[in-house]
Amino acid sequence: MSTVTTYTGSIERQISHVGVRNWLFDALTLSSGAIDSISFLGLGKVFTAFMTGNVAFLGMGIAGNPAPRIVSVLASMVAFALGIYIATRISGEQKSGVIWSPRTTFTLGISLLAHLAFTAIWFANSGRPGASAFPILLAIWALAMGLQSGAVRKLHVEGIFTTAATGTLMVLAADAVNWRLTRDERRRARGVLISLMIGATAGAYLLFHAPIFAPVLPLVITAGVVGTAARVHWSSDAPAA
Repeated sequence: MSTVTTYTGSIERQISHVGVRNWLFDALTLSSGAIDSISFLGLGKVFTAFMTGNVAFLGMGIAGNPAPRIVSVLASMVAFALGIYIATRISGEQKSGVIWSPRTTFTLGISLLAHLAFTAIWFANSGRPGASAFPILLAIWALAMGLQSGAVRKLHVEGIFTTAATGTLMVLAADAVNWRLTRDERRRARGVLISLMIGATAGAYLLFHAPIFAPVLPLVITAGVVGTAARVHWSSDAPAA
């Protein structure tokens, strides 16, 4: 009887951890939506998370389109790739029984340092940095987004990227074929897409109406994700390898 009770408790904890993980995915996606909105509208029409758009911009620039600046696009792309590389080097694989590996939380903690650096430079320029600062700010935020993307990628959750919507939308549409069997997957994908839209809306609103505080939103959200994940690790009875 005690064995059955222990097993049932373990299953319930795992379900709870999956629920928390999904909420954290939504939060990270909301943050990246705000970041892309702010960077595109306030830093020379360049993305820091949506690299598909930047690749297209790079091609347009090579073809002679004067905007956005190629140096800004390259700064964002290179920093994003560097973030992916660093995250892949230090992030661990998903472990059963916890929301994700403590190394994933550590990687997101490193991305938080990039958020802090961006916010400090943004505040130093009163929320209105000059064009000469665009490549630096783009690179810092793209590094944070690369770290976040690399950390989430190591979790191997299908269709969840938190910095891009194309793959998530593909999974959501494909899962509709097996409607009864993919309820949880569809709910997770739907939450990410909605969070991305809300984040983009919030980021644009802050940039237009309170520009000095615009980067505070993703900073606070990321800090909340890191803090929540760390708290789960400390309080969980499951092994955290």
